[in-house]
Parts: sequence; C-alpha cells; structure tokens
Amino acid sequence: MLEGKKVNLRVMERGDLDLATECFNNINYWGEYEPLGAQKSKTERLKAFDNPPQVAILCERERFIIEKKDKTKIGFMALWLAQPSRMMEIGYSLIPSERGKGYGTEAVQLIVDYLFLSRDIARIQAMTDVRNKASQKALEKAGFKREGTIRKAGFLRGEWTNAYLYGVIREEWQEPRILTRTRKRPQSH
Repeated sequence: MLEGKKVNLRVMERGDLDLATECFNNINYWGEYEPLGAQKSKTERLKAFDNPPQVAILCERERFIIEKKDKTKIGFMALWLAQPSRMMEIGYSLIPSERGKGYGTEAVQLIVDYLFLSRDIARIQAMTDVRNKASQKALEKAGFKREGTIRKAGFLRGEWTNAYLYGVIREEWQEPRILTRTRKRPQSH
C-alpha cells in the first residue's frame, strides 16, 4: 500500500469489482470530460480481471484503488508501460462527490513518487481533455508540464475532443513531493 497524507493507493482486488461495476456503468461517474465507460456486467468484469486480454499480459499494467484514510474507496488509478520506450502512462478518476478536495492531486503525487522510486523509467505521462481544468491543476501540482495538444484524442458524447499531453521526466522530479511509504509485510522468523 502507498500511504499519503490524505489518501492511500492500494492494488485493486477482486472484491473491488463491485465498486468498479457500479462506477464504470454509471454515465454520471465519468463526468463531462471523459468518454462513457464500457457497460459490462460484474460477471464480465470478473472474467476480464481473472483472465486479462493478451495485450494486457504483454505490457505492464497495474490498477489501484484510491482510498481515504478511513478506508472509504473514492476512486481508481491505472498505469501502464508505454512500449517500446521506458515511460509509464497514468489515468485516474474519482467518484463525483469526492472531486475538488485535493484527493486526486495527492493520488497523482503518490503514484509519481512510487514509479520514480521503483522503476527505471525516464518519464511519466498523462492526457486530459483541454477543458478539464481540475485535472490539469492536479498534474501540474505533481510536477507535470503541458507538452502539447493532441487533436481528436477522444470521442465524447457524439463529438471529437482535443486533449493536452502532460509529462514529467525523472530529472525534473528529483525527489518525492510527499512522504511516500509502502506498508511492509511482517517478516516471518
């Protein structure tokens, strides 16, 4: 588990699929800047969780749950290795009632610290709709820089939208922005 000041990130487990199904099937969860999620039953999500598509097996991919300190599940963080270069891409979302409280910013900071402390990667990147000021602010607070505009990056409610590409490179990061701790398992003697 990655522990922050306001939130923790922990690896997503089978037991989290109820929340994933509830959120991802709710068109209001995605908000105004994200494409609607694929509508899938819990059975379909369980099957995909237990038997990831071949593409997911070929590239490194991790999914985390964003939790408040009281263990309330408030969102999701995903990361994947963008081959063939040594860079990771991240994506994140929070349930609507928990947006605007700094949780997303801290979750991004935690994952950046974790990735640069644990992986030999040169950069981390993320994309966000050009109108999504909250996500842009979270990325910038975590040290990301806007690098460009990707035209027609997403199809959103019947129209093509543009996105900004953000990135942070190892040399810009230099050290953790918040105290990043991983909970260690007790050693058996």
